[in-house]
Amino acid sequence: MNYIKLRLIIMNFLQFAVWGSYLTSMGSYLVQVGLAEHIGMFYAMQGIVSLFMPALLGIIADRWIPAQRLLSISHLTAAFFMGAAGWYGMSHGAGDTSFAPLFTFYSLSVAFYMPTLGLANSVAYTALDKANLDTIKHFPPIRIFGTIGFICAMWTVDLLGIQNTYGQFFACAVIELVYGVYALTLPACPVNKIQKGKTVVEALGLRAFTLFKQRKMALFFIFSMLLGVSLQITNGFANPYISSFGSLPEYADTFGVQHANILISLSQMSETLCILLIPFFLKRFGIKQVMLIAMLAWVLRFGLFGAGNPGDGVWMFILSMIVYGVAFDFFNISGSLFVDKETDKDIRSSAQGLFIIMTNGLGATIGTLGAQAVVNYFVDFQSDIPQVEQWQAAWYTFAAYALIVAIVFAFTFKYKHSPQHDTKQD
Repeated sequence: MNYIKLRLIIMNFLQFAVWGSYLTSMGSYLVQVGLAEHIGMFYAMQGIVSLFMPALLGIIADRWIPAQRLLSISHLTAAFFMGAAGWYGMSHGAGDTSFAPLFTFYSLSVAFYMPTLGLANSVAYTALDKANLDTIKHFPPIRIFGTIGFICAMWTVDLLGIQNTYGQFFACAVIELVYGVYALTLPACPVNKIQKGKTVVEALGLRAFTLFKQRKMALFFIFSMLLGVSLQITNGFANPYISSFGSLPEYADTFGVQHANILISLSQMSETLCILLIPFFLKRFGIKQVMLIAMLAWVLRFGLFGAGNPGDGVWMFILSMIVYGVAFDFFNISGSLFVDKETDKDIRSSAQGLFIIMTNGLGATIGTLGAQAVVNYFVDFQSDIPQVEQWQAAWYTFAAYALIVAIVFAFTFKYKHSPQHDTKQD
């Protein structure tokens, strides 16, 4: 295996192991400590910080600090604050855990983690370019190991019995410390120093935002935001939803209720397979068809969640997990590759940061806060009566939203694709 590829595989493994250690299980921990009504806010914070931090760090990486070095600084800082969140949880019992301090430590951690999603992509694309390797062909197989890292972290947290405890924050901090050190050894990325005669937009690295002047790119970013609404919904609410079946005797001892994280990890396993399909689908069908497939997959993802159960309907849960691979990869990874191909290399990091702003920033913020409002409307967390049917109504609402976005996208986004080219202008 090419040495550069191996280095990038390790980078992606650690990048997403950090996220997998808490992303799908934090909701259940918040329920345990009496903060169920704040789940949406915790997940929305990832989107809120993504409104400005990815762009800010992307500009810094393009102009002043090499991306691989900034990647290290960010992860070491995030590890400190996530460790502080774990310490706070350990120091306070379930009935004594307050929203403000836990949320503050967590927010500061994700503020430095979220920009690393774009920085890691920038490091990978730069390294592959230097090695004369096609990013569309070689990046997806490398990215697979990010999903494998996510799965390994999920399983570790589940099997260690800490998916409902503060222990998941400590696990995250340890992985980030390791990654922060490792990032210092990654291939060097160039910086483009500010030159005399440059405009303010060029000097500050804000040229990525001029992509909105292109109708195709403007629509692409807008629909990326609308689709990004779906990104964190299952991460925040799938585990509490599946666990809620434990209130019904016929489901209490099922595998899904007892090991919700492992069941949910089937979604990430599906990702590992679907990533391999991206080069073929992008070159054969183009970004519009690939994005439309992703949108329809989100409809099935949410609809099957609402219709399934951990007993005789577990097959619908499993099918929903399988569909997730298409829903996530065909949008998130294909979108990142599309942005990379459509932008100049000297704004690579800031363009990736802009994509993160629209998806994990605006989209995820609106999505998680909106999802919390929907869940709060249907589900009464204080009731002693099982809330399974109420949860199902929420999932059907999410499915309806995804369907509307898909229909509007199909008629609005105009894109002419040639199978002989990766991208083609309108």
